[in-house]
Amino acid sequence: MSNATTVSSDAIAPNAQRLLWAGFLAILAAGIGFGIRGGILANWAAEFGFTGAQLGAIGGAGFTGFCFGIIIGGVVVDKIGYGKLVVAAFLFHVLSAFITFAATGGQAQGTAYMFLYIGTFVFALANGTLEAVANPLVSTLFPHNRTHYLNILHASWPAGLVLGGLVGWILGEGMHLSWKLQLGLFLVPTALYGVAFYGQSFPKSEASAKGLSVGQMLHEVGILGALVACVLVGLFFKDQLGSILVFFTGSAFFASAAWAYMAWATAGALLLVVAIQTNFSVGSMLLFVLFMTHMLLGAVELGTDGWIQNITGNILTPAQGKILFVFTSLLMFSLRFCAHFIEKNLRLSPIGLLFICSVLAAIGLRMVSGIETFVGAMVALAVYALGKTFFWPTMLAVVGDRFPRTGAVAMSIMGGIGMMSAGLLGGPGLGYAKDRFTAEHLTATAPAVYEQYKAQVPSKFLFLDEVTGLDGTKLSEAQTAPVKNPEQRMVADASILGDRETLKADSFIPVAMATIYVMLFLYFKALGGYKPLRIDEVSGPGKR
Repeated sequence: MSNATTVSSDAIAPNAQRLLWAGFLAILAAGIGFGIRGGILANWAAEFGFTGAQLGAIGGAGFTGFCFGIIIGGVVVDKIGYGKLVVAAFLFHVLSAFITFAATGGQAQGTAYMFLYIGTFVFALANGTLEAVANPLVSTLFPHNRTHYLNILHASWPAGLVLGGLVGWILGEGMHLSWKLQLGLFLVPTALYGVAFYGQSFPKSEASAKGLSVGQMLHEVGILGALVACVLVGLFFKDQLGSILVFFTGSAFFASAAWAYMAWATAGALLLVVAIQTNFSVGSMLLFVLFMTHMLLGAVELGTDGWIQNITGNILTPAQGKILFVFTSLLMFSLRFCAHFIEKNLRLSPIGLLFICSVLAAIGLRMVSGIETFVGAMVALAVYALGKTFFWPTMLAVVGDRFPRTGAVAMSIMGGIGMMSAGLLGGPGLGYAKDRFTAEHLTATAPAVYEQYKAQVPSKFLFLDEVTGLDGTKLSEAQTAPVKNPEQRMVADASILGDRETLKADSFIPVAMATIYVMLFLYFKALGGYKPLRIDEVSGPGKR
């Protein structure tokens, strides 16, 4: 899968390196917050009694909020400027800390849940707003080598995960400090990116410089591309927003079929707006396929990232889970500086690189599901990390290469789709799977024990049957008991089995992605090979 492209380090602005590293710090803040949150899921389960599905939903808010930030930001960034969005993101980050820290152990579970959910959502809104700035900015600054520099930009994500994991390992496991103190440390890089961006001038994207309107930038997205995003937005309105409104209003209407119809009608209205803005352009089929693939990517990469500390810590020990998370993230951080080397020396096109990554990710997840020792886990997670490392930034580079007329819009929509998928499908789906596999095993082997340990609130996911998982507080007591009685051992073993089966199910997603990348490779081969396009080579939403 060759057809490697010519690369260059030429930048189009004198302050390109400062802007690159300011974007690096911005995504670093997001990664630190995400990494710390993944390490304190067990704290929240023990303190508030949350089920796996509830924890997954809170983690999911860390992605759905991102979607709204990056899509709205991507649409308006060329019109209002990068600086105003950076200020908005900074304020959102600070606000998220105040909301999250309002959750306390003395509250009702529902109240604590909503503070954590909304705080996480606002945190993600800030992250998405920043990425609506950083992705098109770096793509514009380095038009001759987008894959390389977008991978450098996104090396900050695993760097943040490393630092967040170290916070949990040292301050959580070692010093047993409050989860609030741990989580509050993301405000440090928040202040740093504010300083780094302060006073800088920003270039315009190629599409903006050409004077294209938002409707013209959306032309290649069209009805097909917007449909992918609008389906996810409708799902968010129906489920997660409905739950929030039920909590604040006490009205069962927001959990009713009528509310579901309104949610889907809203999504349909958004789709109609895009259709009108683009003069009912169908859009590019290639971009539609890339959006669909990125939906799978978000579910498997970020959805798994949100759970992997919890899963490996459960199978082995919590401390080892945090160490493994740091190890995996450090490996990803190092590898993302090697994208240029891989493209140049292995003569891989971005599509070829993505195919290899999918295969490795599928193999790695299957290996992780069977780990028994710490060393075995390091090997398995290394394979998985090697697979997922180049997914996100390389997909963004493909959009930047092939769709220069879209400016920041298509890149931001695709990032939003990936994050929304992680929040609505990946995180909650893995939490539901864990609850389901654990409950099924315990029901079959020890039904009386299951009745004793099951949660009060059932878990739901999409159209699948409800399942009642285990109460988080009771499960934590069983897992941490110095000497486990037979019932506690059964519960702990069932939880581990649930984690293993969840990872096995998760591995089928990169298999599907690999199949799509093979078809894309054949498509580009039929066109004469993969190559970046200039805006003057593109006249409309035709072949890409």
